[in-house]
Amino acid sequence: MRQAGAYSGLLFGGVAGRTGPHSLPLARIKKIMKKSGDDVKMISGEAPIIFSKACELFIEELTRRSWKMAIQGKRRTLHKEDLTSAVIATDLFDFLITLVSNSDSHPLGVTTPTMEVETIY
Repeated sequence: MRQAGAYSGLLFGGVAGRTGPHSLPLARIKKIMKKSGDDVKMISGEAPIIFSKACELFIEELTRRSWKMAIQGKRRTLHKEDLTSAVIATDLFDFLITLVSNSDSHPLGVTTPTMEVETIY
């Protein structure tokens, strides 16, 4: 009999009444995956779920590092500068430096609202 894999918890079971533990839109992830190259034709049903979880972990890690920068600045609100500092301070995020380095304007031409974060003890 086959044993449950490491990702079996990602594919089945619900969280808060949803059909799965993923909170990012799977259709959007699949669309982005298909746009990644002309040779990408078929995508299995599990692949967007794994990408969703990877995106969640990425966002959590980047937020944690940005939050540390906000705390160092004696603030309880994350700002774009905190994100920029976290990206610059972390070698793992070097691929984002060009995205956050332009401090005059947002790279996509939209304004970014601040995000209030509550500390939980």
